[in-house]
Amino acid sequence: MSTDAGTVPQLVVTRARWSLMVVFLLYGVTQMGWLSRLPSIRASLDVSSAQLGAFLMVGAAGSLVSILVSGAVVTRYGSRATLVVGAVGNGVAQCVIAAAAGTGSAPLFVVGVLLNGLTSASMYTPINISAARVEQHVGRAILPHFHAAFSIGAALGALVSAGCSAAQVPVGVQMAVVAVTVAVVRLVLVSPATVLSPAPVRGDEASRSSPGRRRTPLRTALQAWAEPRTVLIGLVLLASALSEGSAGQWLSIAVVDGFHVREALGAVAYGTFVVAMTVVRFGGTHLIDRYGRVAVLRASGISGLLGLAVFGLAPTWWLAFPGIVLWGMGSALANPIAMAAASDDPARAAARVSVASSFMSVALISAPPMLGLLADAVGARHALMVIAIALVLSVSVAGQVRPQPAAESPTGTTRKDPDPVG
Repeated sequence: MSTDAGTVPQLVVTRARWSLMVVFLLYGVTQMGWLSRLPSIRASLDVSSAQLGAFLMVGAAGSLVSILVSGAVVTRYGSRATLVVGAVGNGVAQCVIAAAAGTGSAPLFVVGVLLNGLTSASMYTPINISAARVEQHVGRAILPHFHAAFSIGAALGALVSAGCSAAQVPVGVQMAVVAVTVAVVRLVLVSPATVLSPAPVRGDEASRSSPGRRRTPLRTALQAWAEPRTVLIGLVLLASALSEGSAGQWLSIAVVDGFHVREALGAVAYGTFVVAMTVVRFGGTHLIDRYGRVAVLRASGISGLLGLAVFGLAPTWWLAFPGIVLWGMGSALANPIAMAAASDDPARAAARVSVASSFMSVALISAPPMLGLLADAVGARHALMVIAIALVLSVSVAGQVRPQPAAESPTGTTRKDPDPVG
């Protein structure tokens, strides 16, 4: 149940904010923790890299299905119930993957990956909606802070995996312990994290609020696909997912293959990208408040374009390094800005976030095979430059993220963008 904005104590808002910060951090831990140990999982399953990639595509497909229906689910049952089911389900999924790694069962691994995709994605919509509501109550841009917490969580997950690998802890044991611990903490935090989220919409309530026109949660979710602004925000998220996701998958390989350096330097390159992105996510909120979403999104796209060009065309490693920094900076704020824009109207936030996020899932499914083919043809470093096409598209539709005039803040006033012209 949502809380009336006029009676929300500051303590409740603060508690919701920090509870969500931890939830985002744990999301990063669980996403990166097991992916960092894919070499061990591949060895335990005794499969090739191509087979493992096919298995992971099943999880990506599950994520897409979950994102597509999450708008209707959150609208009907609310963020709190959706998160509870997602937390429990994701804990089960991670334990199934752990069991598959421990027993060397490929079919069990596929089941676990599918469940992981379904449950992880089911949490993505409600936590972003809840974070946007906190931002609206605070009255200034803070959504990038939550995404920075995710980045920190991803780094922590990678560190835990590195430590367990060095200590020769079986991947199944690591995953099971992390899964149970994370599930318990998530369940404890669900209530304070979602206290500001919109209440679920019952079918009879929707009918009474719109006489003669029954607006069920499913119809509300489907109608969002007909909104040009929501679809164009989805294109911003598609570009963001391509930029950030492709760096995670290909940057290290591109550095090692492109400049013929050691693997450790490839890891340093990706670490630099993550640090640049995280720093801008923490500091970029002041830029959004001062210059507005539109200007910051355009500047982010230009930074990403310059970074990709420098990285892709630099003749030496040390010249490519500044390109990685610019690319990471440019990848930092597009996702939280788009999520905030899709959540301007709390009543339609679930459907709009779901629709916009589906573009991100499509990017994550299509990018690995597309970039893999290009990498074989022209090399990974030059293949990554194709992301520039999506960034140009993101810059061209940046005006769509401007706050909607009709979207009212929790205090009853319209939040104004510092750059209304864009």
